[in-house]
Amino acid sequence: MEAVRSQIDDVDRRIIALIAERGEHVKQAIRYKTSAADIPSPARVAQVMAKANMLAMELGANRWVVEQVYRAMTSAFIAVETEAFKDKEKA
Repeated sequence: MEAVRSQIDDVDRRIIALIAERGEHVKQAIRYKTSAADIPSPARVAQVMAKANMLAMELGANRWVVEQVYRAMTSAFIAVETEAFKDKEKA
């Protein structure tokens, strides 16, 4: 059991590193936004969700889990982007 838990911990570390990398790209995207209204882009969210669903099927991941994770991650990054944009406006 310890070996399995260790492997899960290793996967979690890689996932979190990728979330950090994604966050850096989100920060870069803020530079291209001209208003806070540009941040919650329903079309982009739909595009991301469709791609995540396709990748889940391709890679054999549980589609429900992938959808839940991506919805939560997308929502969280929209909130982070919104706050960062407010800070950008104040500067």
